[in-house]
Amino acid sequence: MPLPVEPPVTPWVFPPRSDWGPYDDLVAVGADLAPGTLLEGYRRGLFPMPTTLPGEPMGWFSPVDRGVLPLDGLRVSRSLRRSARDFEVRVDTEFEQVMAECGRPDRPDGWITQEFLDAYCRLHELGWAHSVEVWRDGRLAGGLYGVAIGGLFAGESMFHRERDASKVALVALVDLLSDEHADQRVLDVQWQTPHLATLGVIEQPREAYLAALDVALTVPLPRLWGDSAASAEGLGRGSMG
Repeated sequence: MPLPVEPPVTPWVFPPRSDWGPYDDLVAVGADLAPGTLLEGYRRGLFPMPTTLPGEPMGWFSPVDRGVLPLDGLRVSRSLRRSARDFEVRVDTEFEQVMAECGRPDRPDGWITQEFLDAYCRLHELGWAHSVEVWRDGRLAGGLYGVAIGGLFAGESMFHRERDASKVALVALVDLLSDEHADQRVLDVQWQTPHLATLGVIEQPREAYLAALDVALTVPLPRLWGDSAASAEGLGRGSMG
């Protein structure tokens, strides 16, 4: 797989961490979704989402309580272990389709606009955004996508067409990240939800998250995305040890 390509540096300047409101998840507005802007945001501990009303500036968020999944904290039920045997896991074979499924207009609280789809597909083409896909009988059953920078994987969204498919994708992602640098990697899921909490996602205070992020950014990418000789396909059946 080709190594990530660094895009032109963003012309936008994000506010320093010292200026972020201590009780507000929203810390900046404006800018754009160019690849350089997105990468700069993630490296600073931010992620973009549309704000409430059409036509309003882009919002950049750093939750006061950040949702993270410790790689050794994923909770896998017996039924999920059984389900995983029925699926095939692939990486980066249908990124745009995964993102489009995550952004289906019939999903509750949908926020993935065409602008976001185009922006993250550009980031994927440069080698920074990735999909973990779950297939059955040649059909995409579920998956997730996010951004990988060094030891950070910033999970953006997940979907399923079949029961447990998105959970199998998450298990596969954790397996992919669990290498000799696992203790320094950060799997960011933005906010903890009741569903994600059942899988082991915890809340981490913003300052603790930012400190962990600074360390994670010094860690190499997982081999699959950091080694040009590694293949994106053929991860095989879901495996959870």
